[in-house]
Amino acid sequence: MPITAAAIEAAYDRITPHIRVTPLLQLRKGDLGLPFAASLKLECLQHSGSFKARGAFNSLLSLNVPLSGVTAASGGNHGAAVAYAARVLDIPARIFVPELATPAKIARIRSYGADVEITGATYAEARKACEDWQAETGALDIHAYDAEPTIIGQGTLGLEWEGQSRGLDTLFVAVGGGGLISGIATWFAGKTRVIGVEPSNCRSLSAALAAGSPVDVDVSGVAADSLGARRCGELVYDICRAGVDDVIIVSDDNIRDAQRRLWREAQIVAEPGGAAALAALTGGHYTPQRGERIGILVCGGNADLASLSAPVLTSLT
Repeated sequence: MPITAAAIEAAYDRITPHIRVTPLLQLRKGDLGLPFAASLKLECLQHSGSFKARGAFNSLLSLNVPLSGVTAASGGNHGAAVAYAARVLDIPARIFVPELATPAKIARIRSYGADVEITGATYAEARKACEDWQAETGALDIHAYDAEPTIIGQGTLGLEWEGQSRGLDTLFVAVGGGGLISGIATWFAGKTRVIGVEPSNCRSLSAALAAGSPVDVDVSGVAADSLGARRCGELVYDICRAGVDDVIIVSDDNIRDAQRRLWREAQIVAEPGGAAALAALTGGHYTPQRGERIGILVCGGNADLASLSAPVLTSLT
């Protein structure tokens, strides 16, 4: 299944009956403390609370699903998306999550009717348990980021985004394992700059680009449950090496600040990973050129609401 713009168009037709067209919010100069205008793509309002529903539906609708159903390893959002899509399509699902997954995300997965196995301290350990289960049962393993149907499904977000806001110059996209930014970069290739944003403690893509191939990294921090892939995928690396213009590193404080700004000033609930792309701008890590049209992806909304009550930082630095 080649990862192309044509494949993304076909996937969008395939999954449209099952996903939401998420809205775009225009920001004026001064909104959220930004000294320039920008727009936010609110994928945090997608079914199951994140963009992951796109890849999950594309995988289940384009692959042969055995009677044993589907399985996935996830820090939370991918598992919720696979569980949601499986419920809609009446397919049994078993989801493996690491111990770092938040109770709210585990509860969301269970609410969709999937069996949940909490195992291992990290995503990589949950991933190994998922692979063992797949080998034992023959269930279809839906990879969170390094699989063609997943990347193509996430690329439908780019197609939809362009249709809502043509002429954007630069897009900011959070990076975990890299499936999302790979799909978006495929769609916008040759048209729009795509910049990845990684937390300082979850740097799988920037480490791979520096090393010349995917490498293992340590993961921790406030966004580890959604952006904490220990190693970016081979497919991801090949696409991002050619199609991602830069990767910006942000701190946990930057991320929390962006998350709270969204809540306090716009009443938008974003989890830390969902606010990471905005953190590159509210944290002062990127200064647009005069007239540059900026698009920022808020990719996930499965937040602990209690975490949004702390004070907002006043400095952009």
